Amino acid sequence: MSEGNEPHTVHRDGVWLNEVGGAQVGDRYDHKDAAVSAGRELAIERKLEHHIHGLDGRVHEKNSYGNDPRPSR
Repeated sequence: MSEGNEPHTVHRDGVWLNEVGGAQVGDRYDHKDAAVSAGRELAIERKLEHHIHGLDGRVHEKNSYGNDPRPSR
């Protein structure tokens, strides 16, 4: 389950979708790429980190689009 205000792209009930705080936001997608794209746009708009989950439910990738507490190299 996703927590907080950051978007998570997840697979639920045979479709891909985005969640914020455990609630679905936006559409449901047949393909992961489409859901990831929508989640990315949401994260960019809100300047947050985007969490991308795999079919196993684990986070496979994270991308930050603002307010990154780690310094740049």
